[in-house]
Parts: sequence; structure tokens; C-alpha cells
Amino acid sequence: MMSRDLRVAFIFNPTANGGRAQRWLEPLQRFARDFVQEGAWWLTQKPGHARTLARQAALEGFHRVVAFGGDGTVHEVVNGLMEAPEERRPVLGIVPIGAGNDFAYAVGFSPDPWAALRRSLIGQPQQVDLGYVRDDVGREAYWDNTLGIGFDAVVNLRSRKLRFLKGFWRYLVAVLQTLWFHHHAVPMHLVWDDAQEEERSILMLVLCNGPREGGAFLVVPEARPDDRVFHYASIPQVTRLEMLYLIPKVMRGTHVTDRRVTMGTFRTLRIRAQGPLYIHLDGEVFADFQQPSRELEVRLLPRALWVAGKET
Repeated sequence: MMSRDLRVAFIFNPTANGGRAQRWLEPLQRFARDFVQEGAWWLTQKPGHARTLARQAALEGFHRVVAFGGDGTVHEVVNGLMEAPEERRPVLGIVPIGAGNDFAYAVGFSPDPWAALRRSLIGQPQQVDLGYVRDDVGREAYWDNTLGIGFDAVVNLRSRKLRFLKGFWRYLVAVLQTLWFHHHAVPMHLVWDDAQEEERSILMLVLCNGPREGGAFLVVPEARPDDRVFHYASIPQVTRLEMLYLIPKVMRGTHVTDRRVTMGTFRTLRIRAQGPLYIHLDGEVFADFQQPSRELEVRLLPRALWVAGKET
């Protein structure tokens, strides 16, 4: 049982899951009072606000930060915590009440908000790996779950413009648009772990710290955020029909034995592309149609962050 003297910052995104997260605020506030005496509840007000609040919590000496929302909220909180000195970073807890909760799934948080909040407050800290990325125009960020280049990043970008659609239909239309307008591989020069160099044309490349992205796609089923290695899945130029065939296989994780898919592990990666790279980090836009990347540096940060683990 955690000490009630610990200071906890609760960062709540009321717009998560299309605004449906708001209904959890008061019940979870009441629940938290049974575990912690000094808690600050902060509601995010705009994109990027969770990052600012997380950094503030770290610098103000909070012992734990609990992120309420989906992968976007967690991504912001992680980046805010990583802006603080290592010795001042609080333990991260997650209450997965967003539309996508893939990092919470990767580190074992229950989808039940009550169980997730309890673990966030009294679970024993455990260390997890993170990723760092920098591109040729000076953008840099941390990522906790997946970094997607190409097809899945374009689907992400297009789905954001389809606000009149929800759920599966939004994703399906975005996939069909991507198949029609952006179905071409980009020639790349890749350097894995500062040793293995290769030239490869890639339609989709997903770098994984966790096993799942998009709420349902088991890109690398064996990926674990505490194994001190990244996994990846790569798809070359295939026909549109072949890509439609592969997508449901990726959902089930059965693509790993498909001859068209290349799987592997790494700790550092450098990419120099002959065309524009569209990129998402944990489902958040990193490089878009207006300002794509052409060069990328990715590296593993082993045991970079403490996360609330299982209760003992």
C-alpha cells in the first residue's frame, strides 16, 4: 500500500474518446481519495497541454503522475516527464479511457478504470524503455509504443480529416483513400545498429516498443516495453489487393509468417529516404503532408521511465 504522504498529479483529458471520458472524472476523483491525501487534479485544455502539465508536475516534486485518456494523452505526458531531469521524473500511472489505449495495454494496465487507477496509485514502480527520434528539419520527440512510417501514418493523417465518420467506417475510408492516393513504396537507405546497411523500398515500416497499435493491430505480438530492444515490421511494395489481404492479418498478428513481411529487432536506426516520409508517434502526427521528413534517427532509451507496475 502506498504512503498517503505521496504527492500525486492527476492529468485528465476531458476530450478523450470523443468527450466520453468526461463522465469518469467525478467518480474517479472520489475513488482516489481513499488512496492519496495530497492530489492535484489538472484538466487539459488544448493539444500539448498534458505535456506542459507533466513537466510542471515533475519539477514541482510530485511523486506520481496519472494520465487519464488515450495514447495521445499518454504520449504527451511521457514527453513532458522526459523534459525533466532523470532524478526528478515521477512514476507514471495510466487510466486508459481514450479511444486507443495501446501503451496501457503494453505495460499491463487493466481496461477497467477503477483497477487501472488503483494500480497507478499503489503499484510497485517498474522501468520501461522509450524511443527517441529526430529528423532532418530538427523535430525531435520521445515515443512510448510505436513509430509508424508510410502507409499506417498516412491512414492516421487521412482519418483525422474524416470527422463525420466514427469507428470502423472512419478507418475503412482512410485505408481506401490511402490505397488509392498513396500506395507507393519509398526507396530508403537504412543503417541498423550502426552496422548493417541496406537499400530497401518500403511501403510501411512500424517500429515497436509495444505489441499493438491502432487499438487492434498486433504489429509485433512479442514486443515488450521492458526487453531493452525494439522490434519492427516492414512491408515492401505490394499490390493494392495484397495490402487489403495483409491488413486483417496484421490485426490478428498472423502476418509475422507472411513471406512479404520482414520482421526484426534493433536498438538504433538511421534512415535516408529518396522521397517524403510521413510519420506518426503513438498515433500522434510527427511528419505530415505539409512538412514530411527525409532523414530520421531513432534510438532506444533503455529503462528510461518508471511506470506503476503490479501490486505486491
